[in-house]
Amino acid sequence: MHSNIIGEGRPLVILHGFLGMGDNWISLARRWAQAGFQIHLPDLRNHGKSFHSEIFDLETLKNDLQNYIEYHQLKKPVLAGHSLGGKIVMLDAQDLIKNRSRYIVFDIAPRFYPVHHRFIFEAIKKIDLSSYTSRKNIEKDFIKLIGNVAIARFILKNLKRQNTGKWAWKFNWPVLEKNMEKIGSAIPGKISNVPILFLRGDKSPYINNHDWNEIKKIFPKSEIKTVPGAGHWLHADNPAFVYQTVLDYLTKTN
Repeated sequence: MHSNIIGEGRPLVILHGFLGMGDNWISLARRWAQAGFQIHLPDLRNHGKSFHSEIFDLETLKNDLQNYIEYHQLKKPVLAGHSLGGKIVMLDAQDLIKNRSRYIVFDIAPRFYPVHHRFIFEAIKKIDLSSYTSRKNIEKDFIKLIGNVAIARFILKNLKRQNTGKWAWKFNWPVLEKNMEKIGSAIPGKISNVPILFLRGDKSPYINNHDWNEIKKIFPKSEIKTVPGAGHWLHADNPAFVYQTVLDYLTKTN
């Protein structure tokens, strides 16, 4: 797995969400690194600069995380994850592995989530990158296809220019489209008494009050904080609150 590692100190691994990459967290990562943490921003398989594979499901992604921790010989890392990354972190927390510190989940619950990315893949299939020379023109046409500027620009972070000068996608979108129903599945109801912090955006539908009841059943030692003025991408919508809340949590639980 490709990873950007920043700083020295207590290891904090942050897993990005579906169709994202580790660099989505680079701004906050630099701030936490300045506070004394070594931040790891891996790209999940089939994302960013990491390897491509036909296999893509939650259990495999959890095993990738374990392999990453072992490869880098991380001691008692803090594991954090946003959206899909949060599902992976919850699964890891249920394994009760001794070589862990604390867990943080950003705006995702243990429940099943229906597929809601089809329109993105339809837009990807409609846009012929080989016909473009300008990124600006790709962005203009892709925004029209997506119908949402923020989502379109988020996806366009996955564009890369090849040695030939042509544009291509970093992520392995055919495999991601094929397996997107798998990653929306609920995690098992196995109880885990590990400390875990959930952050939810106050404008996001991903964690509702009913979800909170289910979270407390599976993770009795969990706590939840609501990020004001934030949707699902709470790290982008209110980075100051996310930064301080995570720092307070990790300092408190040293």
